[in-house]
Amino acid sequence: MLVDVPEGKDPISYVWGEMVPKIGMAAVKFSGAVYADSTLSLHEFEAARLMIAEVNGCIFCQDWRTDRDGVTVEAGFDDEVRNYATSTVLSERSRLAAEYAFRFATDHHNLDDEFWQRMFAHYSQNEVVELSMCLGSWIAFGRLNRVLGLDAACVLPAHTQEAVTTA
Repeated sequence: MLVDVPEGKDPISYVWGEMVPKIGMAAVKFSGAVYADSTLSLHEFEAARLMIAEVNGCIFCQDWRTDRDGVTVEAGFDDEVRNYATSTVLSERSRLAAEYAFRFATDHHNLDDEFWQRMFAHYSQNEVVELSMCLGSWIAFGRLNRVLGLDAACVLPAHTQEAVTTA
């Protein structure tokens, strides 16, 4: 880790909650809202999230699977996302979510008219805005955790809050 974390402190809680409490807690709320309030299907959500995890190189995020009411994506879904352009398993919406995530994270200046025509053929404007906000959250916080070396100790803020409230 690039920052000193006192002995016995959870690195994520310390960095996000104690080092910069006002900004960190706002980030926790935003990150939590992405998971709690997204209207995207689980497969679309995970296709985009897993692609950002791959681009960011975040160890925790690559291993994590979002759970909605006890349901997660199928084993091997991450491989399909990495190979979205040739996948025969992903729906068109999931394929577009993965492509958008990749391009948003690596080449956002070149999202051209052809891409947007395909995107808006399958997603409403509200869904594109929601997906864009999710992507922004994952890029920012995944990279922050990866760059500072926190990803090896990462627990999603919503799960940290659950652990605190159930302890």
